[in-house]
Amino acid sequence: MYGAQHLHEFGGLPAVDYQHTDDPAARPAADAVAWRVSVDPYGDEGRDRPWAEEFAAFLDAVDPAGVRALIIGQWGEAYEEDSAVPIGLVIAAADRLTSLEAVFVGDLEAEQAEITWIEQSDVTALLAAFPALTEFGARGGTGLVFPPTKHERLRALTVQAGGLPVGVVRGVLDSELPSLERLDLWLGVSAYEGDTEVADLAPLLSGTRFPRLHHLGLRNSEVANEIAAALASAPVVARLRTLDLSNGTLGDEGAAALLEGQPLTHLDVLDLHHHFLTEAMEQRVRSALEPYGVRVDLSQRNEPWGGRGVEGRYTAVSE
Repeated sequence: MYGAQHLHEFGGLPAVDYQHTDDPAARPAADAVAWRVSVDPYGDEGRDRPWAEEFAAFLDAVDPAGVRALIIGQWGEAYEEDSAVPIGLVIAAADRLTSLEAVFVGDLEAEQAEITWIEQSDVTALLAAFPALTEFGARGGTGLVFPPTKHERLRALTVQAGGLPVGVVRGVLDSELPSLERLDLWLGVSAYEGDTEVADLAPLLSGTRFPRLHHLGLRNSEVANEIAAALASAPVVARLRTLDLSNGTLGDEGAAALLEGQPLTHLDVLDLHHHFLTEAMEQRVRSALEPYGVRVDLSQRNEPWGGRGVEGRYTAVSE
């Protein structure tokens, strides 16, 4: 409902837009920031050129061998042109981007394109081209392809969508990612192809996938209560430090299932922000966990649309 926003940091570095300047000294060091390369089809002269030209200018202006984090922003009319072109250009520059550790594809905010208007492609080509990546992310589920892949060093994976197709979820969960520590999936809503069901998450919830995982985000979901109920007895929870069910439709029934299931007192963080819990349930959650040092985020309590109860609940990001 609120739309996606630009990344403020990525790969442990502050996100900065690449900008043309006649004073190279005014530009950050290549390895000091996460560089966002974007164009604006409707912008002022100099920002309305093709992404290929903007990226070439970036490679000439910033020492590519020093770049640690790269953010692919708007590459044109994202609802007409998919991400294959910018992905291909980044892959073609792999021999110059020799220090690259983190890549994000599709960092567009709502004013540029609603999240479901972003046309994606097979983003795993970047994982194959950059075996040293430790963090990878993508925004937009339309056209997104994520076949099972293998990557030895990837530690963090984020896929943000208003509706994440089950084929993508299955591809992620069938991937061999032995170093993965952080996984965030924005599952979205069925109206925008978010057709993942709790049963599809079974390999993840069983704890048999991703042996180093300690942060799990199953976010922005219209089936948040069903996910919470499954997590109540899911083996994966015992080795988590952070559990994130934020931005979804979680209500009292889902929160109660969590509290009545396996202990959660070992967690560092339980993130439930943007929720539909009553004040009484909020207090129950806090009383059960905060005395044990668990940081509980219960900000952004919402009321269902039109007083329609469960049917009026909504995710934070959909269209």
